[in-house]
Amino acid sequence: MSVLVFADSSEGKFKKSAFEVVSYGKRVAEQLGTTVAVVTINALDVSELYTYGAEKVLTVSNEQLKTFNAKGYTSVLQQAATAENASIVVLDSSINVLHVAPMLAVAMNAGYASNVVALPSEVAPFTIKRKAFSNKGFSNTVMNTENKIIGVAKNSYGVHENPVSGTSESFDVTLSESDFGVTSEKVEKASGKVTIADADTVVSAGRGLKGPENWAMIEELAEVLGAATACSKPVSDLGWRPHGEHVGQTGKPVASNLYIAIGISGAIQHLAGINASKVKVVINTDPEAPFFKAADYGIVGDAFEVVPVLIEKLKAFKAA
Repeated sequence: MSVLVFADSSEGKFKKSAFEVVSYGKRVAEQLGTTVAVVTINALDVSELYTYGAEKVLTVSNEQLKTFNAKGYTSVLQQAATAENASIVVLDSSINVLHVAPMLAVAMNAGYASNVVALPSEVAPFTIKRKAFSNKGFSNTVMNTENKIIGVAKNSYGVHENPVSGTSESFDVTLSESDFGVTSEKVEKASGKVTIADADTVVSAGRGLKGPENWAMIEELAEVLGAATACSKPVSDLGWRPHGEHVGQTGKPVASNLYIAIGISGAIQHLAGINASKVKVVINTDPEAPFFKAADYGIVGDAFEVVPVLIEKLKAFKAA
């Protein structure tokens, strides 16, 4: 029996979350006194996974899976779990994998624990800590099923080096027409920008910016910080920014190391979606804005005065 980890990749390159789940899976395997196997789909270089504890890597190369397909990915993971006799599968919490996880749970007759933030506190019974109530609390969940799927919350466990002399082997899968009942006709991606899903830092703005013409300073601040840009729901609804930048409970969840909110009041839905971020900085003219209650650092001031000074100081700091 082994622990199986899925290391997700984009255009052949591993995401940071892949290294996090491999790190996590390696430690779970050590707790259980077993080995860890990692499965990849159309990844270019799997050797970097050895740094994080991947003892065995199953590489799947399939042209039909060049574009993400939930059922196709599910079939691959089910076959890999069967081949490795794995009763525990560790996944990340990316948008794609969140589609796969419940389908895989059904296929494997497994229990699925999402939003997991720590290693199992016990293995008999198997007890896992998860985020709950829109990240406002935690629950200790006991998994009684023989097969278990663990969805690790982004940026919760961290990336930990655990070098091993790993091996890789090609893994052949059998996919049927039914695996491709739903297909993607077109995928549009923003180029040259840090994506919200992969960003350690996110710079977000709201209606306090007064219009889309003022977004240049947000983009400049993000560029200086190597950050992704984001926005509140009203901003995307007004068409000031693309819907792909909308973060919050009804948009994209954010679990960055640093989240900077500029001109956002802090509606409960927005806070619920970004509450997992480790450090939250708020810039707002209203000292009574709800966001200040959730912030680690707050600046009461006009964004049009504060942000240019912040950009200038950051540029000087980087230059030094």
